[in-house]
Amino acid sequence: MPLPRNLTAEYRPFPNETSRNWRQEHVEIPLMVRALDLPRGARVLEIGCGRGMALPVLAQQLRPARLVGIDVDAALLAEADLRLRQTATRAELIVADVRRLPFSDRDFDLVIDFGTCFHVARSDDALREVARTLACRGIFATETRLNQLLSHPIRSHGRFLPWRAAPALAPRRRAGLWQSHWRGTA
Repeated sequence: MPLPRNLTAEYRPFPNETSRNWRQEHVEIPLMVRALDLPRGARVLEIGCGRGMALPVLAQQLRPARLVGIDVDAALLAEADLRLRQTATRAELIVADVRRLPFSDRDFDLVIDFGTCFHVARSDDALREVARTLACRGIFATETRLNQLLSHPIRSHGRFLPWRAAPALAPRRRAGLWQSHWRGTA
């Protein structure tokens, strides 16, 4: 299925790099889960899940009550579906844009982003949507700008997350390459 017309001009998928996939699966995700002290048994959304590399690891590490992955690229989600079936991982896959999430307010306890918000146009809209879909005291876990610069030095140049756009997200924990913010009670 082709991308919606409004996304084709701004969307550029990352290449499928076996060594990066392995590092993410075996090193990055387990370290991030521990470093940010992410909750087990939560309702979890991964934004920009792509080929679904993180979903089986998140399922194993967090034992979520609900696990959902979204991406704008249906072809990548087809690869993610295959990966989920091969690893017997239960998760929902939905074609969606992080700037217009198809979920109700406060549907998730934990939203995880491995850099998508750094690479979308209008990332302020993405952060507002993340805040909207987080439950009270819910956590948004994402990479730091340093992580992005190390991972994607050219594509990340000059990019940052406009935290002021989502005042409901307050800093929670910072651990080197990762950071988390939580949604207050309001």
